[in-house]
Amino acid sequence: MGKNRVEWIDLVRAIAILTVLYIHATDGIYIISSDAILNYTIYSRIFNFASLFIGRIGVPFFLMITGYLLLDRSYDNDRVRKFWEKNCRGLIIVTVIWAIIYALSLQYISFGYEQVNFSEAGNLFFSHMWYMPMIIGMYLSMPFVASALKHFDDKIIWQATVIFTLLAFLLPFITTVLDMHGIKNVNIQYCLGFSGGIYGIYIILGYLVKKGQFKNIKSSLLGLLAFISFLICVLFQYYAFIKGYDFFLWYEFPFILTGSFALFELCSRVGKVRAYPFVSFLAKYSFAVFLVHNIFRLPLLPVIVDLPFTEPVKAIILWILLIILSYIAVVIIYRIPKFGKFILYMR
Repeated sequence: MGKNRVEWIDLVRAIAILTVLYIHATDGIYIISSDAILNYTIYSRIFNFASLFIGRIGVPFFLMITGYLLLDRSYDNDRVRKFWEKNCRGLIIVTVIWAIIYALSLQYISFGYEQVNFSEAGNLFFSHMWYMPMIIGMYLSMPFVASALKHFDDKIIWQATVIFTLLAFLLPFITTVLDMHGIKNVNIQYCLGFSGGIYGIYIILGYLVKKGQFKNIKSSLLGLLAFISFLICVLFQYYAFIKGYDFFLWYEFPFILTGSFALFELCSRVGKVRAYPFVSFLAKYSFAVFLVHNIFRLPLLPVIVDLPFTEPVKAIILWILLIILSYIAVVIIYRIPKFGKFILYMR
């Protein structure tokens, strides 16, 4: 690891990848076991709802790290070309390669697990790949956004962020609440394409953290905000469940935004990270593990689902196995000369 690494950033990276693996483990178990949903205990349902909040922290963390590290830079024509060459070209190639790897792997695995619904399993197998075109698009726009931000003071940027956040998060939330209570076809969503939408807002928040916009907020208040956000996410999902409303917790939910932001700002205040060598190891291979881990999830799922345990225990077992196997795999691949770093997009 480099000598100039920021310890708390590596801590956030480590937390982010562990939560991504966690949500994929939990989602996998509960989706494959969905036929038994009526038999879930209340504790199993609450575990699932809580897990969705925990797991949804990962992507916002990665995006806020992106904004923190990349938006506070100066770009000219040459630097834009170098940035695209360094970050975008390789990422596009790696995305295509891993899409092919996953497609071939799914075909191969399907011959050995006839009891699994592979239409559903295919969705699981590619469930994380939506992130790749999104982050590529963000990277392509990053130099222009960074250059634009330098022409405005932080107060104006903060005000614009608040307005965009209300449009991107609060209004769709109101639409969902109205729909849940039988008031249909109330569409008050806005097109925020040039802003990067909800993902762009997470990136801008990372930039504002870098600028110290939230340093005056007490850590105790941030901790309370994170806890309240968690509680609302769990209770809202449970309320939707008892009403029979098909609600899916995603990154546009406003309390995923508030919870992940509060935790990110709290992490930015961490000084010395305990067990940093281990944390830095998790962080170093985080994106590589993101690319690799789903190869292990699908073949493990039918095995874990058949274990004589409750769904929460199965999810934890699968999560631990994904961590161990994915990190072993990327460490081995990384050591292949002239191939490992490229295929894992490690620089």
